[in-house]
Amino acid sequence: MTESPESSNGNSSITNSTNSTNSIGNSDSNPVAPAPAGARTAADVVTPDLIARLTRGVVGSGRTSNHSPLNGEKLADLPEATPEEVATAFERARAAQQGWAALPVRQRAAVLLRFHDLVLARQAEVLDLVQLETGKARLHAHEELQLVAVTARHYGRKAAAYLRPRRHTGAIPVLTKAVELRHPKGVVGHIVPWNYPFALAAGDALPAFVAGNAIVMKPDTQTALTVLWAREQLIEAGLPEEVWQVVIGEGPVVGPAVVEHADYVSFTGSTRTGLDVARRAAARLVGVSLELGGKNAMLVLHDADPDKAAEGAVRACFASAGQLCESVERLYVHESVADAFLERFTARTKAIRLGTGLAYGAGMGSLAGDRQLETTARHVDEAVTKGATVLAGGRPRPDVGPYFYEPTILDGVQPPMAVCAEETFGPVVSIYRFTDEDEAVERANSTPYGLNASVWTRDTRRGGRIAARLHAGTVNVNEGYAAAYGSVRAPLGGMGESGLGRRNGVEGILKYTEAQTVATQRLLPMAPSLGMDDAQYATFMSRSLRAMKTLRLR
Repeated sequence: MTESPESSNGNSSITNSTNSTNSIGNSDSNPVAPAPAGARTAADVVTPDLIARLTRGVVGSGRTSNHSPLNGEKLADLPEATPEEVATAFERARAAQQGWAALPVRQRAAVLLRFHDLVLARQAEVLDLVQLETGKARLHAHEELQLVAVTARHYGRKAAAYLRPRRHTGAIPVLTKAVELRHPKGVVGHIVPWNYPFALAAGDALPAFVAGNAIVMKPDTQTALTVLWAREQLIEAGLPEEVWQVVIGEGPVVGPAVVEHADYVSFTGSTRTGLDVARRAAARLVGVSLELGGKNAMLVLHDADPDKAAEGAVRACFASAGQLCESVERLYVHESVADAFLERFTARTKAIRLGTGLAYGAGMGSLAGDRQLETTARHVDEAVTKGATVLAGGRPRPDVGPYFYEPTILDGVQPPMAVCAEETFGPVVSIYRFTDEDEAVERANSTPYGLNASVWTRDTRRGGRIAARLHAGTVNVNEGYAAAYGSVRAPLGGMGESGLGRRNGVEGILKYTEAQTVATQRLLPMAPSLGMDDAQYATFMSRSLRAMKTLRLR
């Protein structure tokens, strides 16, 4: 994932890229979804009452603001924290955490289930905020809501089982009893990016809360209102207010302060920043989970259905304008189906409707800000200059909004081009043809990243075998990313430079706990007894160990 656009606001400076002269009025341009009659505006959604309500109790003596990428206008003035105020937030969270952890797990889990219901009942509110703060299309905002609801339901139902005491075979069966207990880490520091603010804030916080932790969360300033809305709903559902602290401010100022005080750190963002977070946490012997960058590949095998693969590729490449960690940026297509697939994929891509309205109907929204637009335009323009062909898109769309860029397909991309290996984190995909599946797997794996991948084939068993050979934490067969992303009972995370640790499932909650073994010895000590001397005890234990192996004890 690319760096945060926290400091980016106002109008874009990227309006004259190589292809921008054709960006307005070209018959080949992506259409624009009309705004529905009576559509809500930012002023309708982000009212003074909403801002006062959401920021109540948030520490921060300074002032900062966020802006909507849809039109560049300011949304809200927000409290900005100093490093000293971050320490205050940790003090508050630490004071509240012990009482929260003392509650039975099922009582904490019930908060998640009530939160689930509130989110679904009030979804229009959060979808408006997500759209305004990220610029994404409403359907893509709803993907965040779906993931949060599924995560709340899963941990609301399964947390007690994940966290229950577990009996293990002791050192000597019958004589030794061993029990594994799980204790919360304490206060978790969460650093949350801008691209999926609801899913990555609430989704990661829920297992930490139900495990008995408090949280101090640093959201990206641009998407702070979405995070604060999630906090408000969880408090209404029964979470003690002080257990979830939010600190807002510039990443280089507030981020290190969060890491400095946390008992565990969860970070989603760029590989470069993730390495810095890991170093700072390691200096304090504090654990981390990191979801970092990716250059995700999709493989369309010779027996794939071109129509289904093309439809799936549109979702995989252009959901949230390509600003999803799991987005596909490299598309490997077997020569035998390349023409049929590209005809369908290009036509669907050119038909995607761009839009700014707070309503369903647009197929793609805006990039987040200057940095995202600059990187996207630079990658495309450099590739074209060096010989790549634009099959679709390749243009900014300032007529729609300051940070809009058309969904783009590039053919003829070669390794010297930046777009070949660097993460774009925008609506750009490069096409590569192959004739041999082993070659395709090797090329897909030829990156230090390993976050997500996709395989398309009519033979799902074969697709599974190919998937197992790909160096990626998640691989989807006949889907781009959502199948694995939404399977919250299964782990999700990256290999290589795409990160450490996993979210979801048992790993997604146990990482927020400390394991403790309580072993009780009964009848005989773990030492010579019953008149045995040292040599006799050693002989007795050797015979016992052989017997335990014969009995297949583990």
